[in-house]
Amino acid sequence: MTAGFLSAAPSASAQVEKPTEQTAEKPPLRNTGKPMTVDYDCGEDDIRLSGLTCTTDDPCPVFLELSSVEAVGNRIFAAGNIHSSSATLASVLLASDDAGKTWREPYERIRLAGLDHIQFVDFENGWAGGEVQHPLPRDPFLLATVDGGKTWQSRPIFGDPQFGAIVEFQFSSRTNGNLVIYRGRTGESGPFELYETPNAGETWMLRQTSERIIELMKARMANTDWRVRADAASKSYHIEHRVGDGWRGVAAFSVSTGVCKPPEIPVPPAPSAEVVPVAPQR
Repeated sequence: MTAGFLSAAPSASAQVEKPTEQTAEKPPLRNTGKPMTVDYDCGEDDIRLSGLTCTTDDPCPVFLELSSVEAVGNRIFAAGNIHSSSATLASVLLASDDAGKTWREPYERIRLAGLDHIQFVDFENGWAGGEVQHPLPRDPFLLATVDGGKTWQSRPIFGDPQFGAIVEFQFSSRTNGNLVIYRGRTGESGPFELYETPNAGETWMLRQTSERIIELMKARMANTDWRVRADAASKSYHIEHRVGDGWRGVAAFSVSTGVCKPPEIPVPPAPSAEVVPVAPQR
């Protein structure tokens, strides 16, 4: 079913969860050969918004998940999320400018969201895709860069809050791209929708809806020389580069990032017993 060109331009009313302040002025992670730890300072807002039932005596473990990696020259990018056993807490975008020796976070973590895909079409233009994932997938968006990943900007797919998740996206140039959204059974049309952009993701036009998953017209040019591998023995994610017929480890990140628990309420000191002087008996 062809739906024609319908504007899906983001507007000021588009709601993407506010970025957290987890990455503010943090020093870069240094790769010493051991799994690096991406810290997460879980606060009261995280517990409340994600519906966690953590206590001081029974804190909730928090984990890192990496789902995609892309490399452009000596620059490497990895995307994923931080989550508990029951809820996604924040998105994570990691970047290295020196072939994996040091790592930073070039964009703020987005609360309750996750990143799933990364693509660069040249040394300057790239995108990372994701959506808010709690309590249901909604408000899909792209992070876009035009300076090789030094800075990124958020570009919502829809102009207002809507359910949906990015299945896949593909750019054939720095301006033209397509993406497939899974909307679920939220309307009368099929759950899968195909969108097209002529301006690097600033606006999107609906081209097709379908009951079946829509495959992009051109196969995505995935970077098959890089991969993310979960290593059970070390409880970490390994970023690896293909060398000949094998794989060489470039960096590793620990799955464990900390715990969520409410702040301890200080207990006021017990009042001291007042000594009442006793008058001497005559």
